[in-house]
Formats: sequence, structure tokens, C-alpha cells
Amino acid sequence: MKAMTFLQFFNKKRYGIISYNELRNKRTKILYFSLLAFALIVVFISAVPIIWILLSSMKDIKELFEVPPTIIPRTFHPEKIVEVWNKMNFFTYYKNSFIMVGGSIVCAVIFNGILAYVLSILKPKGTKFVYMLVLWSLMIPNIISLVPIFKNIVSLKMLNSFIPLCFSFGANAFFVVLYKSFFDAIPVSLIEAAKMDGCSNLRIFFQIVFPLSQPINIVIAIFAFNAAWSDFLLSFLVLKRDEMFTVMVKLYTISQTWGFSKDLQLMGVFFSIIPPIIIFLIFQKYIIQGIAFSGIKG
Repeated sequence: MKAMTFLQFFNKKRYGIISYNELRNKRTKILYFSLLAFALIVVFISAVPIIWILLSSMKDIKELFEVPPTIIPRTFHPEKIVEVWNKMNFFTYYKNSFIMVGGSIVCAVIFNGILAYVLSILKPKGTKFVYMLVLWSLMIPNIISLVPIFKNIVSLKMLNSFIPLCFSFGANAFFVVLYKSFFDAIPVSLIEAAKMDGCSNLRIFFQIVFPLSQPINIVIAIFAFNAAWSDFLLSFLVLKRDEMFTVMVKLYTISQTWGFSKDLQLMGVFFSIIPPIIIFLIFQKYIIQGIAFSGIKG
């Protein structure tokens, strides 16, 4: 009865590469459950560090350094959640991080989308050469561009500002490639019809191309979110005042000062990984869908 219920579930589903009829095959069923077991193992391995950080942060400081270490704490101190939040003033650093992340997402979606729109649909003279430069830039390590970027920020007197960080995290050649691959699949007839109606190129982008690109827009937004949220080095170099620090910069500064024990620092680390996890859990469907769409044509 359970097996029949399981097969009925596959008969109703409308996604994935394994259909109801294929699951009746014994070899396919073995392959499916093998892949499912492997996926569960990967999920477990990925979740263990996060769970360990949370449990360790609630341990007593003496228990935290015990050898051999304990996996399940003998004593829980959930009050540390409120203590660390208030003591580290995490609301301020969360606010700073979300301001920077929001600006980075806007820059990533608008600027990279417009460049890809020009390369994919408008195609002026020199398009192939510009796109070749974009692809070449993917081979340049990010650390190499850090020095000239920082020198320009200093020359423009933009230290202690989120604006250069938003531009830096928003500009990404990989985003341009994803956008261009997606725009290549948009029917040319839509663009030609809009031009016949008198739409300008910029209006076509914002009113036709951009709304049709919701899946890839969400993918780019999530990638930009992760890049901006997890960055430390450039943010540490640009932001000098404590009230401007992001979460990652603040975690580094408290690790270099007295007054914050290791258990409190672990709780701070747990706070720092909550937003990316929530974002991924909510939008994981769009990540897979957007990447699949970006490979339709290119």
C-alpha cells in the first residue's frame, strides 16, 4: 500500500527527469533511491557545521573546550541569543549589511541586465569584441582587481560609504553572461513588435525584456546577495567607522578584542549565516529554474 502511494505521488508530479512509468523499472528505481540517499548524505554533511555552531554557542564556556568535545550540550543557555544580539548591537550591523546588499542587488540587476541587453538584442558594432572582453575578465582573479578598486575609492574620497561597495559587488562579468544567455532565448518578434509600436530601446528593456526575465533576475539577485553579504576584505578596507560596519566586519573586530568569549563569538557567527540560509530556502526553485533557462541558448 505504501509503495502504491509512493508511485501515485510520482504519477501526479510534473517536474524532474524520472516519470511514473520509468520508476516501474527496477534499475531506475535502484538508481533513484541511490541518488536520493546520496543527496540526503550531502544535506546532512552540509547541515552538520551549522547545527554544531548553534549547539556549541549555547554550551557553557568550560564545556566548549572539553576534550573529547560533546556533540549534544549537557547544559543549554538559550539566553545567550538575546545577550549576544544586544551586546554586539547586531541590529545596527544587520541594517548596514542589508543596505549594502540591497544596493548591490539593484546594481547587479540593472547594470548587468542593460549591458547584456545591448550585447544580446541591440548588437551595435563591436559587440563581439566587448563580449570577448567580458569573458576574458572572468579569468582574472578578484584579488588582483582589489588594489586598483581600492585606490579609485580612496581617490574619489568614498571611504565609509556603501556606494562603492554596491558598485563593486553589483558589477560581475558572470552575471552578464547569464543575462545574455537568457536574453538570447527571447523571441525577436517581441522586440520588433515593440519597435513598430514606437518603443525606445530603454523602454523595451524595462517594459518587455525585464519583466520576462523574472527567473534570471531572482538568480542574479541571490548571487549578488551572497557575494555582498559574505564579503569581508573590501568592506573591511572601505568601512572605517564602527557604526558603518557590516556583520562580517564586526565579527572580525570582536574576535580581535577582549570581552567576547568564544561561545559568544560562535553565536555571532550563527547570526551571520541565518539570512543566506533563509534566502536560499525561499528561492531555491528559482535558482535551479534560472540556471536551466540560461543554458537554453548561448
